[in-house]
Amino acid sequence: MKLPRDVSGAELNCARGRVGYTATRTTGSHVRLTIQHPSQHQVTVPAHDPLKVGTLAAILSEVATQLAIDRTELIRRLFED
Repeated sequence: MKLPRDVSGAELNCARGRVGYTATRTTGSHVRLTIQHPSQHQVTVPAHDPLKVGTLAAILSEVATQLAIDRTELIRRLFED
């Protein structure tokens, strides 16, 4: 699956619950997302519209590594209904 090109930080923040992340802090235009299981992990998402492709790719790669799943599977979980 290709990386979506028109995802905003707000859309990514809304989809976070599908993989277990919760918003723990907002500072300016950035939201920190945290997951406690299998180990604590934090990732910061800028509230830009749209997110730059490289920024989105880095965030998704980091989350996929933490969850021990393929990035394609993560994209499917987050953005497919």
